[in-house]
Amino acid sequence: MDRQDAYDDPETPFIPTFRAKPRLTKGRKPSLRTICAALAGISLLSFGFLLLKPLSYLDIHDAPSYSAVFNSQSYVQGPPTQRFRDNLRNNTKYITSWTSAGWTNDVMTYGNLIYLALITERIPIIAKFLSSHIDSSAPPFAFGDVIDVPRLSQAIGIPLLEWHEVKDSESQVLDDLGCWSVWESVEKYKQEPRPRESPTIDRLKLDISWTRTPDWVKLTPPGMEDDHASFWSLATLGFPQARSDSLGLPNRPSPQHQVSLPPDDQLLCFDFLYFIGAQRPWEWEWDYSPAWRFVGQYMRWNTSIERLADAHARRAMNVPVDEPTPPYISIHVRHGDFRDQCRGIPLDQCFASLSIIARRVSEVQEELRTQKGIEVTQVIMTSDEPDPEWWSEVRALGWTWVDYATERTVEVYGNWHPVFIDAIIQSNGAGFVGTRGSTMSNLALRRVQSWHNGPTRIVQWGWPGADDH
Repeated sequence: MDRQDAYDDPETPFIPTFRAKPRLTKGRKPSLRTICAALAGISLLSFGFLLLKPLSYLDIHDAPSYSAVFNSQSYVQGPPTQRFRDNLRNNTKYITSWTSAGWTNDVMTYGNLIYLALITERIPIIAKFLSSHIDSSAPPFAFGDVIDVPRLSQAIGIPLLEWHEVKDSESQVLDDLGCWSVWESVEKYKQEPRPRESPTIDRLKLDISWTRTPDWVKLTPPGMEDDHASFWSLATLGFPQARSDSLGLPNRPSPQHQVSLPPDDQLLCFDFLYFIGAQRPWEWEWDYSPAWRFVGQYMRWNTSIERLADAHARRAMNVPVDEPTPPYISIHVRHGDFRDQCRGIPLDQCFASLSIIARRVSEVQEELRTQKGIEVTQVIMTSDEPDPEWWSEVRALGWTWVDYATERTVEVYGNWHPVFIDAIIQSNGAGFVGTRGSTMSNLALRRVQSWHNGPTRIVQWGWPGADDH
């Protein structure tokens, strides 16, 4: 059974239904070097305060507010400018990259970017999420409208910027920029490897001249056909010695202005940072993952969108208005494109049956009962399965789901929101059951474990008896 190709992340729910010492005009901010030195202590203190408190069971409506410890305006010259470089502070170094792998994978990509910012002592500049795997007509969605940026910034101890704070979103000025192409290096096993493209680059009006990264950035042995690069190998390119030693590598002129530029030193940029690891590929699946431990677990939801998800979950469970949200077990079943991996095995034998999933739910319920002393009877299903009969069986088990059609979620809030709400509901379960090979399931599992100390299970599939245990 091959691992699901993570270039794609079609997790759309079915609708049945530092080196910086900025000179400020008021006071002086600590350098990113000083901040990073204190990161471990800050992270431990933040972990206890931010992650262990359970939600009334989930105190969404009373979530703590976080002051802008790092006011983003302190790390740019002022309001967004027509040219991005006019808004960068001369004494501050930055880092950026772009996404093109579907929303869940893009969240992980930005987690990798921010972790790389930590170890290079730079300020990350984060672009908006693109809806290429949801609806290409849907507008981009700002990182800070989904993720609580002040809370994240305080937890990890560095400022974060978003591209629309740096460059005017309506600007038509085409900026020249030199960047590193990781993709060309890790995909050398292909006949004509090229830099990884992203529609975001055109939206930001950037004309990029790409320089291939050194071959030694590859995480896995040279003969292995794998696309992962190493965090620390990439980090060295943010410092003078490795950067200088690597400037002679092949360079591609920018497509519009046809200028060849070296990788920018002030704004360190890479084409694609999804396939990055410290010790092994697919590291977000492992509990030691540095990108998860030092960044991902602190990427909590924007309070407004979390409240919206809570309201949807409450209506799905028919919770009276005057009662708190009860604890529930969340499930994520991904079928959709996973059908392609069944390779002739009938789908009813390839995918885990609902009875198998119910066994996993029972295990989670028992663990909650014995370890936390709580009886959890509410179960919320999230899935991309389109078969109405399958959903009827879900209902027969006494489980529920968000009926986005009845809620008119897309009409009222837009095409992004069913995906966001599913992810939030998954993450706020007292326990969670997911699907092997799905990055959406993996992130939900990590969140439930870290945020709520909840029991989790991953259902195996691919052949008859795959989840026997």
